[in-house]
Amino acid sequence: MQISKLKKHYVFFIGEELPQPEAHLVQSTNAANAAANLGYSTVLVYPDKQAGAINVANLVFSFKPRKTPIELIKYYNLHDKLKVAPLPMPWPIDKLRSKFANSNTVACKYYLPFHIIPTTKLVHSRNWNFVKAAIKNGVPAIYEHHHHEDKTFEPEIVKSPLFQIAVTVVEPIRESMIKNGMPAEKAIRLHNGFNRLFMQRQPEKAAEWRNQLLQNQRSHLIVYAGALQQFKGIDVLVDAASEMPNVQFVCAGGKAIEVEHYEQLARQKQVHNIKFLGYILHHELASLLQAADILAHPHCLGEAATFTSPLKLFDYFASGTPIVATEIPSLIEFKNTQAIAAWCEPDNPKKFAECLQNVLATHPRKIDGYSNSIDFVQQFSWENRAAKIMSYVNQSFIPHIVN
Repeated sequence: MQISKLKKHYVFFIGEELPQPEAHLVQSTNAANAAANLGYSTVLVYPDKQAGAINVANLVFSFKPRKTPIELIKYYNLHDKLKVAPLPMPWPIDKLRSKFANSNTVACKYYLPFHIIPTTKLVHSRNWNFVKAAIKNGVPAIYEHHHHEDKTFEPEIVKSPLFQIAVTVVEPIRESMIKNGMPAEKAIRLHNGFNRLFMQRQPEKAAEWRNQLLQNQRSHLIVYAGALQQFKGIDVLVDAASEMPNVQFVCAGGKAIEVEHYEQLARQKQVHNIKFLGYILHHELASLLQAADILAHPHCLGEAATFTSPLKLFDYFASGTPIVATEIPSLIEFKNTQAIAAWCEPDNPKKFAECLQNVLATHPRKIDGYSNSIDFVQQFSWENRAAKIMSYVNQSFIPHIVN
């Protein structure tokens, strides 16, 4: 058997085109990147709807791991050990309402058994159909599940020796998975991680952000990074900004239509000290977080508050910038740590503004960041998370270290 045919790859499958500004895609790409950094032959697999339309030959010779393109590296702050294998999708995939013209079906029914499996040792995905297909084709798999879903897990899949573990980030989701048929011993809870770039000090770039963003004689900068959605507390942040007209607020993240919505909302409320930057590439976001006087983590109560993944919280920690967070169930375990400067009740703009003002008074900005936050987050690196996941995998299914 030739070396190229050996089962060696640790395959992470994403069922969406890349890159896109979605939190779950940040999570998946960084999880794959961490596995590669640990030395595993890691391949990030995702549909490519352009390549198939341009060159039909790509459909025959489809699974070709290659260097990660620079666009993805900058978009998600990845490293050079991770490989990618975009799967060419011929037209009219995803243009017709048929499961046979669906990119996920093509990936699971065609690419996986005929192209991916021959060299794959282990599969890891948030896509349940891909995980099922891997198990049915004799490949061990890890499933990531981060949201409530009212579905029953098939016993023949989750009880298979090939099904290693299901990973989630908060206890309520783990409990609902078990209720829906996931064996308790296979359901584990692990926090997401932080990207190490956010810990590297970038004082010059941080100063550039402050020069660019601080206008109208405002001297303090409060930054929010993440999705622009109501349940995330963005409306609360707009109202809090109206209470602090001498402080500059900035939101990084969100789709263009969401940015437009909140810019319009701010104008309607005559809030002139909040800016919406849209999605910021991760290699630029780190210095923006370090430029802030405070990082805001607002959130509303409701079902989402029980399972929302504190993805940005760990990057916040790594920046060393003081954090003001709302008291929601998925964050409450961090309440006893000194890494968060202040806590505030959710859904209350006035209280949130008061917390921000108090922290501005008690936590002056430090160019080198606050060490209690930076030290605390060390345990939550993506690489540590990947190593913990691998500790649950049957030894015979662990891919060989190649780097």
